[in-house]
Amino acid sequence: MSTPAAPWAQTCPLCGQDNRCAVAQGLPAPQCWCMQARIDPAALEALAPQERGQRCLCAACGRPTAGAAQGDKHPDFQDN
Repeated sequence: MSTPAAPWAQTCPLCGQDNRCAVAQGLPAPQCWCMQARIDPAALEALAPQERGQRCLCAACGRPTAGAAQGDKHPDFQDN
């Protein structure tokens, strides 16, 4: 088991709430909620460039909004 990440890695950079990131908790990436979720592309675009690919959104901020284009699954997700 790996070591949990710094506390800032466990908060959503958009709202500051717990992002429930499995990786930040020291768990394997496939256990993270985002690996099975569709993420709103607009939410990813709202991240500062230096935070993209480094910080994790919470489910509420990552959820596609009504009328939004269907988001992509996490780039590390593999469909079987």
